[in-house]
Amino acid sequence: MQILWWHWMVLGMGLALAELALFSFFIIWFAVGALLVGVALLALPGLSFTAQILLWTAASIVMTVLWFKFFRHVNKTRSGQADEALGEIGVLVSAIEPVGSASGRGEVRFQKPIMGAERWACLADEPIAAGTRVKVLAVDGQFLKVGKT
Repeated sequence: MQILWWHWMVLGMGLALAELALFSFFIIWFAVGALLVGVALLALPGLSFTAQILLWTAASIVMTVLWFKFFRHVNKTRSGQADEALGEIGVLVSAIEPVGSASGRGEVRFQKPIMGAERWACLADEPIAAGTRVKVLAVDGQFLKVGKT
């Protein structure tokens, strides 16, 4: 059986439909590679089956590598992620009693908003007086766990 240009086009469209169903943004590059081979086979009808497979493989790999290396946005926003608060320095507005005591909570204020707020309820493993500079050690739900700097 001879592979014709439209076979590659059908394969490309099938892979593109699979991409729409899976949303992986990985299969699309194999689909584009198949479409490219279909176009190449239109221009060069005598292209051997081995050359077609090699062209499809090379085109798919090159487009996948280019996507991951250059075109994919790596500067994702970190808004809303707790990691951005780790290590931030703030000043205690109210004293903290250790976890497990009656009050157990304090409040820390930052110079710039952290995760959308300048003031956060906080916890600590040790008593810390108001006005002390503290460092965010962890984010535990709605509370920041802080320690002395």
